[in-house]
Amino acid sequence: MTIHIGAEKGQIAPTVLMPGDPYRARWAAETFLDDAQLVNETRGMLGFTGTWNGHTVTIQGSGMGMPSLSIYVNELIRDYDAQTLIRIGSCGGMQPQVKLRDIILAMTSSTLSTPSSGIFRELNYAPVADWELLRNAVAACEAKSISPHVGGIYSSDVFYDERPDLNKEMVRHGILGVEMEAAELYTLAARYGRRALAVLTVSDHLDTGEALPSEDREKSFGDMVEIALQAAFT
Repeated sequence: MTIHIGAEKGQIAPTVLMPGDPYRARWAAETFLDDAQLVNETRGMLGFTGTWNGHTVTIQGSGMGMPSLSIYVNELIRDYDAQTLIRIGSCGGMQPQVKLRDIILAMTSSTLSTPSSGIFRELNYAPVADWELLRNAVAACEAKSISPHVGGIYSSDVFYDERPDLNKEMVRHGILGVEMEAAELYTLAARYGRRALAVLTVSDHLDTGEALPSEDREKSFGDMVEIALQAAFT
């Protein structure tokens, strides 16, 4: 076990799905996994391991923001040898063609800063998804008659943003949506030679102000989890 993950060696699967919310981790495990067992509850950040179609899967909460996610991803990779890490979470839509409940597959993730920024110094590193996972996720969407938005997103290091000028430029440059974790996930996966992808459900929209009620969000996230699982094991 590690400082932040209380699982024993062998209790974490090579494939890990990572919602930010620990209660969403529990919901996803109970809904999609067979024989799901609680393997981590340190600091209330729940993690479960079970099987999906015969494949062992862990669903581990990451918390909110890149600093929190960085802690869990570092420990999952370095101490538990996780090989495939897929973020499943909500995001805010930024383009007019992006609607509530739509699926975004993040090919790239722009950001102002991440916990890894100090390593690169003056370099503007470009974090990207694993191509095989991205391709598999697109195929999984098509099999479900879902048309995903595939392209760049923005990983913000603040939730209550006060940069309308920056948002305007991101919209102008085609950024599909905003969330708070993917850029650091992609950076850590690149550093350690692992696979990573962010599969996101649009829960609100920065331009229109629309938002899903909290009770509807959980019901709308089922497709996202299934797409992530199909992408990991195709």
